[in-house]
Amino acid sequence: MGDSQTYRNRIAPGFNALQIPARSHRAARVYIEREMARKYLLSIDGGGIRGILPACALAKLEADTGRLTREIFHFAAGTSTGALLSAAVAAGIPAAQLVDIYVRRGREIFSPRAPWNTVKRVLTGAMYSAATLHRVLSEEFGAASQWRLNDSPVDLLLTAKGLDGTPWYFVKDKPVNSGVTGRLGLIDCATASASAPTYFDPWKFPSDAGVGTVVDGGVGVTGNPVYQACVEAFYYTGEYTPRETTAVSLGTGRFPNSGGEPGTLWGWVDWVLDELLSSPGEQQTEIVRRHFPDLLFYRLNPDILKLDPGFKNSIDMDDVEAIPKLIEYGNAFAAGIDWKAVLEGDDEEFQVAAASEDPKAA
Repeated sequence: MGDSQTYRNRIAPGFNALQIPARSHRAARVYIEREMARKYLLSIDGGGIRGILPACALAKLEADTGRLTREIFHFAAGTSTGALLSAAVAAGIPAAQLVDIYVRRGREIFSPRAPWNTVKRVLTGAMYSAATLHRVLSEEFGAASQWRLNDSPVDLLLTAKGLDGTPWYFVKDKPVNSGVTGRLGLIDCATASASAPTYFDPWKFPSDAGVGTVVDGGVGVTGNPVYQACVEAFYYTGEYTPRETTAVSLGTGRFPNSGGEPGTLWGWVDWVLDELLSSPGEQQTEIVRRHFPDLLFYRLNPDILKLDPGFKNSIDMDDVEAIPKLIEYGNAFAAGIDWKAVLEGDDEEFQVAAASEDPKAA
């Protein structure tokens, strides 16, 4: 696979994360308030190791602007791997470094490998350890590993699903919301959102947190959390309006579907889980388009067949062998993003037309 520096150079040639001025999260908040009159909302889908694709897009953003993602976006939302990325954005980790984390630590997170992961799944119900994921995040986030959600310099929404059926939206406390999740640990919330059933064991919050045991937020309708993020921003913060907000929704790739019937029980389990996590992607995009016609809305989700017409399979959420290919696809897709045009509202390639502008919506 090569060393991590090789991948770092391939993520954004000529870009060194150290070129971005280092700022404390308090200074970052001041910088945002001074420089940005319009509000910017970022939402990132779930998708396991395929989170490399939106991470590459963000690396291109930072290379183009010379600023950290959290110095551009006021609000970051995510589910599963998207929650990990959004939490890292809030912590001020450069996007190129995020891709590097997938490279360096992907095998550690998705361990053991086949066939022992399947044996572990049969015996325990999960292939991988959420505690290992939590440890890796704590090590990579540095001082931010001790943050509560309320410590974040940007607004956050990380999704999860309680084993009792309760949908959880982990957000900072605001005067107009319920004010019950801002005290939760950032790493706990990110880990909970990424604990996909049968992949990772459920995440148990401390007994005094009042949350209980939860799994991946994609179990339901939040595989793409952009609608929930918009609802939170527009109705429960008192700080955003659709007309003065630009929302950017990053996907983890559209892959070809073989259409073949799974031949084993675990084949069906994987198929069901993938559908649960991926099907809401464009559904939530359509809901946002219809409900918030005044919102300037962009959906950036790489079509793998356009990037590689010969590709005939999907890439599983835990397929660490596909990391080089994902970086290749991520860089190719990112190269086609004009971030300046997106941020200024001039891009037409990725803009989602408002329902009022679409004759088919009538």
